[in-house]
Amino acid sequence: MDTIFTLLMVLIMIACILLVIVVMAQNPKGGGLSSTFGGASSAQFGVQRTNDFMEKSTWTLGTVIIVLILISVIVTGKPKKTAIPVPPVPAKTEAPANKTAPASGTQTPASPTK
Repeated sequence: MDTIFTLLMVLIMIACILLVIVVMAQNPKGGGLSSTFGGASSAQFGVQRTNDFMEKSTWTLGTVIIVLILISVIVTGKPKKTAIPVPPVPAKTEAPANKTAPASGTQTPASPTK
């Protein structure tokens, strides 16, 4: 299970790096790599085809990342309860209310006077 998860994480990281590269290669104004290839090789790999390739690769890599993340969530399943067990607290004994020691001998209540 751990090797599958590790493999999925590596694939996700590779896809993320490729996505960053593809997005950075694009130019928001329509240039990017297409402006580089536009002059000499327009017959084989023209501007429009380069833009289509970049757009499709962006969407494909984004979809691959989402699918791999969902698969990794399914593979890992629910987390097990791994809470640290708390040691039991010893029961408190009640202290006597009167902390002074009783006088020697037993005390007898005073008898009422007549």
